Amino acid sequence: MDFTSPTPIGGRINEDYEQLHLAGGYDHCFVVRPGSERFRIAATVHEPVSGRLMEVLTTQPGMQFYSGNFLDGSIIGKGGTPYVKHSACCFEPQHFPDSPNQKSFPSTVLKPGEQYQHMTAFRFSVA
Repeated sequence: MDFTSPTPIGGRINEDYEQLHLAGGYDHCFVVRPGSERFRIAATVHEPVSGRLMEVLTTQPGMQFYSGNFLDGSIIGKGGTPYVKHSACCFEPQHFPDSPNQKSFPSTVLKPGEQYQHMTAFRFSVA
């Protein structure tokens, strides 16, 4: 599940890897440049046929990536196209799952009087 260099999303989705089998595809939280809380690009998606490019910028430490594992064709999209398994993807900036119980993870504890503040932006263009 290495996306540190450009890789087609579906290129390895059917590999014989237990975590992919358990989730039915990708539904995992990836670390975004550990130790950095600055606003930065956390994910880039490029669709080569149309040239569309999406960049996700965030201050969050993690990125949940979901590959539409439970789409079953019951939702109909543009042009009457049914959304089937793995026909969509989601990028969800967040803290790490189980953060309250893991001392080595960035804290999610918010004490009285403290503010919770993070930024996320989705930037779209054509390359």
